[in-house]
Amino acid sequence: MDRRTKERVAAELHAKLKDFNLAVLTGYSGMDVAKLTALRVALRKTSAELRVVKNSLLSIASRETDFCALEEHFRGPLAIAIARGDVVETTKALVDFAKKNANLEIKAAVMNGRALSREQIITLADLPSREVLLGKLLSLMVGVQTSLVNVLSGVPRTFVQVLDAYREKKASAN
Repeated sequence: MDRRTKERVAAELHAKLKDFNLAVLTGYSGMDVAKLTALRVALRKTSAELRVVKNSLLSIASRETDFCALEEHFRGPLAIAIARGDVVETTKALVDFAKKNANLEIKAAVMNGRALSREQIITLADLPSREVLLGKLLSLMVGVQTSLVNVLSGVPRTFVQVLDAYREKKASAN
């Protein structure tokens, strides 16, 4: 790779590392092209991309970004998964792929300026998706309102039932 190409790749990667929701550093030693392609396809479905990059270019590109916190992990063959969409879906795709392929090693990640360890990434993958969490929140909010309406309407309902029973008793007495 000539110098101009390296500068262009580093500048492009630097721009991507400035604007992301989640960036995961992975080791892919021993994986063939077919498996890497399958991983790329799985990540594209979650609005993420996988880039195989040289450590020196990654070190240059990560300067002045949140990703420079992971510089201690820049050893060996590395790939970086950059997510712009739902971070839970991306981590699920990576963790599921890593379970099926022992050669994919999840090393560390950066999310919202904070470095995450491998264990934290796995914990993040265990969370429900954003849509499921929003659905649960909505059901809780609607449930509270429904319960409040039932409680508030209980007193008038009981009063009407008592009056109706009294009316029936008077009607049967006549």
